[in-house]
Amino acid sequence: MPKTAGFFTLLIAIMLLIPAQALAAGPGMDPAEPVPETEDRKSETVRGEIVELMTDTPQVQEMRVEITQGEFEGEIVTTEHRLSGNPAEDFYFAEGERVLVWVESEDGVIERTLVRELTRDHYLGYLAAFFVFSLVLIGGIKGVKTILSLGLTAFLVIQVLIPFILAGFPPITITIIVASLITTSSVLIISGWNRKSVAAIIGTIGGVIIAGILAWTMTRLTRLTGLSGDESQMLMYIPQQIDFDYQGLLFAGMIIGAVGAVLDIGMSIASAIDEVKQSNPAIKTKELFKSGMNLGKDIMGTMANTLILAYTGASMSLLLVLVAHNIPFERVVNMDALSTEIVRILAGSIGLIYAIPLTAVVAAFMYKNVDVEANNAKIEAKRAKRREKLAKLKGSVMPKRSK
Repeated sequence: MPKTAGFFTLLIAIMLLIPAQALAAGPGMDPAEPVPETEDRKSETVRGEIVELMTDTPQVQEMRVEITQGEFEGEIVTTEHRLSGNPAEDFYFAEGERVLVWVESEDGVIERTLVRELTRDHYLGYLAAFFVFSLVLIGGIKGVKTILSLGLTAFLVIQVLIPFILAGFPPITITIIVASLITTSSVLIISGWNRKSVAAIIGTIGGVIIAGILAWTMTRLTRLTGLSGDESQMLMYIPQQIDFDYQGLLFAGMIIGAVGAVLDIGMSIASAIDEVKQSNPAIKTKELFKSGMNLGKDIMGTMANTLILAYTGASMSLLLVLVAHNIPFERVVNMDALSTEIVRILAGSIGLIYAIPLTAVVAAFMYKNVDVEANNAKIEAKRAKRREKLAKLKGSVMPKRSK
């Protein structure tokens, strides 16, 4: 096991050290270059605050905005925010709100300004801070490890998965690798390298593979295009001009969406079997497997509901439109967008279901010939040696009292 642990640690370290910008210059494309700006004319988006709303009508809002960032910090500009009457496109600003302002200048003088968006990141930062605080408050050391795991997951998605796909690499291959890395790193960071972690990793990856096979097969059989969403269609017009495999992107989204729920159930079952073995060292392998399965059956219903409700929530507006127009069921179920969500829900749920017996059987056999009492004695002996070394170190560091 130590050799395998070292391999995974080295693999994760390599992924962390790969510069994402270098990956973005993959085969078949050049990295996107920023739009060149002359010394005398340039444009930028900066932060500002609305200090006065001069005109407020359904057609236009005229406002004075104080720029709070960048070269023109402290300057107050007057700008117009035109409205179309369409609630989907219009946003009404109010005095005192913080906004993003597009500024075009020439020779250090502001020529044009435009209010782009309300700034929301400070509120999101407060929510994120409370989330981190809650993890540490409730989870303690485990909470800190969870934060590290989340950070690594975000890094792998934002700095590895996305750049690789934008570089033109096959989305299916990259997604499978990143999903496996996320699973392995998350479990190892939170629980360390032990039998419980290995069982959770194997069960999770097995469940994700099953979900992936089903998703890929059904995507091909139902001839889903991967272009049912507006965002997918917008990819056809990005400046990099990449010829995406849209079915592959659809598959990639399904896999990433299923990893979290499958990992949750895999870790829960492996932890439960570990606790049962600790409480009853004489328990047989068959009984351990049954214990894992019983827990898995209880979790299965709620986790499947979690997936279904999450995807339903994402498609709520579409469902309301379809029901409002009384569109027949046979037409609804055969729509590309709805078929995509159905495949996503069912493939993820089936992967979750099969992760239960996979994790239970792996964990049960891994604990088959384990002497829990002997292992606990070894762990306690190591802890005692560590405490003894710390005590000696403190004794050597502390200054001797003068007689």
